[in-house]
Order: sequence, then C-alpha cells, then structure tokens
Amino acid sequence: MNEPLQPSRRILLKSAAATTAALAVGSAASPALAAAQAPAVAAAPGGFPDYRYVKTLLTPSQLKYNPTGEIIFPCIRGTKDRLSAPLGRYYLYYAPHDAPGGICLAYGDHIEGPFTEYPRNPIVSNNWAPHYSVSHVSSPHVMWNESAKEMWLYFHGENTTTRLARSKDGINFTYDKVVLTASMLPAGTTETSYARVFPHELPAKKAHYVMLFMLNNKSNHRDIHWGWSADGRNWTFDQKALVSHNDVSAVNVGGPHLLTRNGSAYVVYNKDKQSGGDLMITEVGKDFTLRRHLGRFYDSSDSAPDNGRSAAPSFGTEGGVPYMVYEAGERLKGSIAVARG
Repeated sequence: MNEPLQPSRRILLKSAAATTAALAVGSAASPALAAAQAPAVAAAPGGFPDYRYVKTLLTPSQLKYNPTGEIIFPCIRGTKDRLSAPLGRYYLYYAPHDAPGGICLAYGDHIEGPFTEYPRNPIVSNNWAPHYSVSHVSSPHVMWNESAKEMWLYFHGENTTTRLARSKDGINFTYDKVVLTASMLPAGTTETSYARVFPHELPAKKAHYVMLFMLNNKSNHRDIHWGWSADGRNWTFDQKALVSHNDVSAVNVGGPHLLTRNGSAYVVYNKDKQSGGDLMITEVGKDFTLRRHLGRFYDSSDSAPDNGRSAAPSFGTEGGVPYMVYEAGERLKGSIAVARG
C-alpha cells in the first residue's frame, strides 16, 4: 500500500534533467503509473522541482537474507535495452553493512515497486577466493558501462578498499580489481568507501568517468573526495576534499551522488544526523573547479521512515518522472524508500 505523500518535504535543487544518460533507468510508464504521478509543484531555484516521499521499498525484517537486521546504500538501475531476459525492468542493489554484509539484489517492473528479493542473495559475499576474504562487503554502486555493455559493480570491503566486479546480466559478477585504497590518499586516511562512479567527460584530464566517495581520517570527520579515470578501472584522486564537512557546518558528510543540469555538475550528499540528517547539494561545475554550496536538497522528515535522517540517494526516471531511492532512517536502523519529483 502506498503511504501518503508528506508535504513537509522540501527540495532546493533537483530535476528530471539532472539524471545523465548513464543514470536514466527509464522505460515507458504504464497508464497506472502515469495516473499516479505526483501533483505539480513549483520549481525551486535553478529549475529543479520538489521531491515527495512515496513509500518504503525494502525493510530488513521482510528480507530472507537478513544477517544483521540492517540495510544501506541503494542503487537503482534499469535493465531495458541493456540486459537480455532480465528478472525485471529495474534492478535495486543494496547491502547490509555490518559483518558479513553482502551485496544484494531485488527486482521489479516499476521504480515505485513492488520489488522481489533475489532468492540467492548475496550475489557477492565477503569471501571471494582467491581475490579476498574480509569481514564485510557493502555499499554497492552499479554503473551501466555502455562501451563494455556490462554492469560494473563498485563496492567496499574493508572500509579502506573499493573493488570492481563486472557482469553481463547484473547478477553473476566476475572479479576485476581494487580501484581505491586509503593508501592512495593523504597520510592519516583511515577510510575510503561508499564510492559511486559516473560517466562524465573531463577533457582537460582525458577522463571519461568520475568517482565520488567518502574519506575519513584520524580527526574522525568524514568528507567527500573525488577522482577521475579514462577507463573506469585506473584512477587518479584529488588529494584535497571536494566537499569538506567544515564547508557545510557538519560533523560528517557522505553518500555522494553526481547530478548534471544545464552544462553544470552537482554533488548531492548527506549530513550525519548530529548535523541535521538532511541531503545537501553543492555545485562543482562541469570541470569540478567550482565550489558553490547551495544548501538543503531534501528535508528529512522527523516522522517515519526518515526519523530525521535521509542518506545515500540514487536517482532515476521512469516515463519522464524523476525518482530518488534513498536510505531512510537512523544509520543501521533504517529502510530503503523512494521519493518522486
């Protein structure tokens, strides 16, 4: 059953056009979905519309694979014209975080659900001989790689290491390599995790992809960092923060996602609950040289399912309708929810 829209939601910046071709997970909407589109709302500054909470998609207690009673970091991807004989039009990747974690999959025919849990989760575990054996794997981000015609999965385990695996069907993955470790960043770095990768042209750097991720260091304050790559496998990383927690008056920031609009690029990310628990947005410009902090992107509701915290957004469109799938609720106590623009 759909839960009621919550008018308290306020978005300062976002639009359907913000999703790049790599993020577009669209297929033609059914008449029922078209009829259920959100009521018109006034555009926010920059031409971005509002987003409204629609429903909860996944809760740990309803999942067969539920080793720790928590799930995080959703990633929604469309399968139409990409995969042959997919289980559904949309694949929703997610994971528990705490040991043993495990990269998981649910599938459905609409971004608003319902989603069915893949019966053989996890599709990637914390032991993958001979490549690694770690306490946990988590934070799945899947990018459709158009040139390879593959789903590329970036995930962490341990928190110091991000790895890449590749798949033709979005379910069965082949291990590729380590793409990010704490040793690639400044001395004192203790975590480099929660990475998302996007096609994005940076001609001056001869790069076709950018990576956004969270960095922690001995100060125990988390920032957003970034890197660039020509092939999505071999990376160069900026040694300075893209968005520092100090820039936006937060204790920690994380869960970054790239959006583009009108020739510019934006990073959406979450503040920790101690700093308000909302999603924020910073314009970084097409070449990532701009740092314009635009404030709140999504105002987390104090009521369920947000309970004062929204995080790790993933974006897509269906039938021209923009959606945000996100982590709702206190960290390691929440669910996966969807909002509609």
